[in-house]
Amino acid sequence: MFAVLGEALLDMVQTQRGTTYVARPGGGPFNIAVGLRRLGHPTALLARISTRGLGGIVRAHAARNDLDLSGCIDTDDQTTLAFASLDEAGRASYDFYVEGTADWGWTPAELATLPPDTQVFHTGSLTTALSPGADVVLDRMERLHAQGQVLLSYDPNIRPALAGPREDAVRRVERFVATAHVVKASDEDLAWLYPDIDPVLAARRWSAHGPRLVVVTRGPQGCLAVTRSGALVERDSARVDVVDTIGAGDSFESGLLSGLVDAGATTPDLVDGLAESAVGDVLDRAVLTSAMTCQRAGADPPSRAEYDARRGAE
Repeated sequence: MFAVLGEALLDMVQTQRGTTYVARPGGGPFNIAVGLRRLGHPTALLARISTRGLGGIVRAHAARNDLDLSGCIDTDDQTTLAFASLDEAGRASYDFYVEGTADWGWTPAELATLPPDTQVFHTGSLTTALSPGADVVLDRMERLHAQGQVLLSYDPNIRPALAGPREDAVRRVERFVATAHVVKASDEDLAWLYPDIDPVLAARRWSAHGPRLVVVTRGPQGCLAVTRSGALVERDSARVDVVDTIGAGDSFESGLLSGLVDAGATTPDLVDGLAESAVGDVLDRAVLTSAMTCQRAGADPPSRAEYDARRGAE
């Protein structure tokens, strides 16, 4: 069982550059949960979902994708909105409406327990950056790390407009990194956090803080992974016709975690024990899952049947 904690919001998406916006359920952790479920993994979503009208759209999307919602919290706070605007290449930039919305109000009581049979717990994105909930989530991650019973995953997914002062953001991110066994970040995340440090060096620095696997996505240049032993594993990107990049990083994360579990790496020690070839296979799944999402409008990750068919055709 996967448990994914984080924002479940509405993406206001341009289907074409310069057009009007269409509402689609999204948010990094929500997209990751949907991606994992579509790849065939039982997945619980831990989210604070508005009981107002827009929250119903979010909840219905979660139900259609067969997510376990037993850990979700009902709140009368408004639903967060993220406006995704496209450039000529289909790359998305975001404007957020987050003041007083549902996703950031976590309390210790709301996160006191995990769904039964949770093996892998993932969090990240704005939920780990915006107060007051971010401090509660960090405390929960630190407690889970100390207990040592669950594989912990983290993706900072930096949004510079909401990250606050860089020095504070770096300290916060590094505390989360130290609690996680698997960390994924983009080269853009690392460039913002550490503008004078090469991404590979930054990944190695994070690896020294405790994660068993640190993965860096590099857009068209593919991705790389740094293992606990210091090995560097690289993969090229998949060449596809891009409709847009909305949800691409989230689908990569879903493919990464799916690949780890299917490789049997469900504990920190088992992640450590993966051969470099097995790490490469995990990256291959993440790359292809992300690429398939880029071929479709919005955050619309592939099903396991779609992934298997595409994989078999290559």
